[in-house]
Amino acid sequence: MVEDIKTKIKNYQAAPFDSCFPNQNQTRNCWWNYLDFHHCEKAMSAAKGGDVSVRKGHRHVYKSLCAISWLSAWNDHQAEGMFLGNI
Repeated sequence: MVEDIKTKIKNYQAAPFDSCFPNQNQTRNCWWNYLDFHHCEKAMSAAKGGDVSVRKGHRHVYKSLCAISWLSAWNDHQAEGMFLGNI
């Protein structure tokens, strides 16, 4: 268990720099990558396949930048059909 945690910490990579979002506040970057991930997921499920690595990139960025409470709220809103983003 301890070794597993140490390995995860050693291999952890933060979200890469995105020149579209140069400021310290990364909230918009989080929102943008969350929407991009779900757009890509929707398109790939409609196309029955596709490049999974693109989706993994967006998922990694939004998972590392977004607060967990935001993600759970956005996922709940999607499930209820009240999500404000255009997916």
